[in-house]
Amino acid sequence: MDTARDFTMPPGTIRLEKASSANSTTIILSPPPTSDPHDPLNWTSTRKTVNFTLTLFYVLFTFVLNDIFYVAYTPLVEEIGMTYEVYNIATALGFAGLAIGCIVFMPFSYRYGRRPLYILSVTIQLVAAIWSGKVKTNGELIAANMLMGLGGAISETIVQVTIADLFFVHQYATVNALFLFAQATGASLGPVAAGYVIDGQGWRWMWWWCAIFLGITLIVVFFCFEETIYTAVYEGVPAYTSPDEVEAPKQDPDDTKMTQTTSDQLAAVGSLKKKPLRRRLQLVTNTNTAIKHHFYQPFLMLIKFPAIAYAAITYGSLLALFSILGTVLAAYLTYSPWDFSPANVGLFNVASFVGSLAGTIMVSIASDRLVIVMAKRNSGVYEAEMRLYPAIPGSFITAAGVLMVGLGLEKGMSWVFLAFGSAIFSAGFVLCADTALCYLTDTYGNIIGDALVAVIFVRNGLSVVIMFALTPWIEGMGVQNAFILMAIIAFVILSIPLPLLKWGKQARIKSAATYAHYSMRQPNCRGGI
Repeated sequence: MDTARDFTMPPGTIRLEKASSANSTTIILSPPPTSDPHDPLNWTSTRKTVNFTLTLFYVLFTFVLNDIFYVAYTPLVEEIGMTYEVYNIATALGFAGLAIGCIVFMPFSYRYGRRPLYILSVTIQLVAAIWSGKVKTNGELIAANMLMGLGGAISETIVQVTIADLFFVHQYATVNALFLFAQATGASLGPVAAGYVIDGQGWRWMWWWCAIFLGITLIVVFFCFEETIYTAVYEGVPAYTSPDEVEAPKQDPDDTKMTQTTSDQLAAVGSLKKKPLRRRLQLVTNTNTAIKHHFYQPFLMLIKFPAIAYAAITYGSLLALFSILGTVLAAYLTYSPWDFSPANVGLFNVASFVGSLAGTIMVSIASDRLVIVMAKRNSGVYEAEMRLYPAIPGSFITAAGVLMVGLGLEKGMSWVFLAFGSAIFSAGFVLCADTALCYLTDTYGNIIGDALVAVIFVRNGLSVVIMFALTPWIEGMGVQNAFILMAIIAFVILSIPLPLLKWGKQARIKSAATYAHYSMRQPNCRGGI
């Protein structure tokens, strides 16, 4: 396998191909794997697939748990006296839990590894599901919803870090598409199943079934999910160094000898045996890295790197729109002329699933193949902006879907028209979200964990504001005008890739020194930036 990294290039510019013969090229692996068999980048395809499949199941059930609440709207109103205001508060505080939990929990994944955070997340969600099945008051309902958010808070950030642990740049769009598809499947098909459960067994069993599947997920993750953080340790060489302990190198007459010794150690790495299962599944992998700066660093990055701001604004607006569509449709479809039952409200989400599936297929085929073709035409050099092209049609598709849903609700159109609008929106959602995530990962891969904490905080914070403001917004403007305004705002925000195509590389060049600084403050054993 070929690997290369050119440190004269700005972040996000990578030599992706080189000529291997007169008529063929070889893909250069980035980030470059070591010769260590313990390096997750060197794992077999089967081992990577098993681990990432477990990650996708975790994402699936996290989004089922956090997106079925609205299906039980009518039964909750009838049984515990939930009002529309309480419903909005509970939903908003769920997003607040997602925002806060991400900041609180994610830094610990650098000190103790990814595995304990996955286990903790599933455990908290399991408790929240059990509590939700037993709630009797509006206060309990709100508190349980916030606990759900806290439990699922790392579901996006830690998965993106896991992707960076396991996969190479030319694979990011495909695995990100699978991640977004797992999200969309949980968010769209979860309510379908929940609707039938409510009609057949009652709304409490909606939560009991979540508890059962989360319990199974906890057991499988505990016994099968391997740690993906890479902690290479050689004799006398610490795996991580605190950013406060970094000193300028001192001249030493034994430097030549030390360099030779380290080279011999690295050469011997390839002969290391595979870790025993008990070590691969140990609960904690203590890296002894400093994590204090990870609690505030994400917010500094948000204002210093355009790619992070782009991903945050794009992802935040998409989730806010997703929440608005889900909330408004769940409420309106139960009234005339549609008169949907809980089962039918849930079944309506099949349209979102179909749209998400279409978007996943489009982006997985287009994005990774497109960057390889474009890099080949660019003398084998990949520029991060090559990822942005799928977002251009995505902006039109997303705005069109929002507009169709709003007009359909205002005019009392057939549910088929509303479903088609919902499907179009979901396809655009995947296209735009995948593009933003891949662009961020390709550009600032070394700081992806902190970067995503900033992105997810903005994403969920924006949703909190929108959910509190939604009712007076629609009452003041009317459904049609509110959705027309949303579609216009969505189109403008999702068109940010256009200026990035022109000035994105210049921004990356200007941010190179700052990126190098923050990279040195990351628990990165691979070296380089």
